[in-house]
Amino acid sequence: MKKSARRILIGSGIAAAGVGLAGTVHRAVTKYMVNVALDREVPKHISGAEQKLSGSEISKELLQTLRASGEALAARGGQTIELTARDGTRLVGHWFEQEHADRVIVAMHGWRSCWCNDFGIVADFWFDNGCSVLFAEQRGQGESGGAYMGFGLLERHDCLEWVNWVNEQTGEALPVYLCGVSMGASTVMMAAGLELPKNVRGIIADCGYTSPEAIWKHVAKDNLRLSYGTRSAAANDLCRKKIQMGIDDYSCVDAMQECEVPVLFVHGTDDRFVPIEMTYENYKACAGPKRLFVVPGAGHGMSYSVDTQGYQNALRQFWADFDMVR
Repeated sequence: MKKSARRILIGSGIAAAGVGLAGTVHRAVTKYMVNVALDREVPKHISGAEQKLSGSEISKELLQTLRASGEALAARGGQTIELTARDGTRLVGHWFEQEHADRVIVAMHGWRSCWCNDFGIVADFWFDNGCSVLFAEQRGQGESGGAYMGFGLLERHDCLEWVNWVNEQTGEALPVYLCGVSMGASTVMMAAGLELPKNVRGIIADCGYTSPEAIWKHVAKDNLRLSYGTRSAAANDLCRKKIQMGIDDYSCVDAMQECEVPVLFVHGTDDRFVPIEMTYENYKACAGPKRLFVVPGAGHGMSYSVDTQGYQNALRQFWADFDMVR
């Protein structure tokens, strides 16, 4: 194990267990990894480790731009709303209704992130192009309830609840698009496996992974240089105890194989957190109408920042093609 991974995952003292307790250490590290992935509370020693987990870096200038745009979006206010998920979890969202809107976007943010940070940079473009937007706060994060995140396995049902809420407000008069970044992208893709209302016209999936198991394996092996094969079963069991689902119970590929909704897949070629090959796999599996927008040189979730004009053109064309279809 590399020293950097050791500091991130076993800095709490697990390493002191010694070589003779290798099995105990192995189980403890696996449990720690699952806690990092799912628990609302950030485990000790993960603070500042985001670059090791994601395998990529963000320049200070870009980070400042993203933070400023996120703060600007949060400052706009919007209507804070609440609803109850099917399992009783309290969910919080932020509704920005535009006068004479052409469509509605239900936006799902990523893992250990928040609605304003992930979508602050694109929000003005949405608003200026006739989009009312419901920004959800994912369960286990922010103001929403829940002790755990579900890596899309649980959140796909929450996404449908938000669509139903939007339709109650708008009378199903407007086309709806599900949009997500990273874990949010996998959330909206998995939602395609549910019975969606007819006015859901499309899905915009930006740098989504294929399955919880696949992304956990990638981060462990490629970013942290940890063996994963022997941890898989233990991680699956621990996950099932926390959220009553295993990491191999469902996937974006499963959902895409039965998808009838048009999907715009977006990914940057330099993504080290969610490899672009995962989007290619999801794209290949997609049974419905599909588009692919690849941004050379873009890291994780950075496609809009790297090629703003190209991204905007792809969105405008997607809406033009599918606002009135289905």
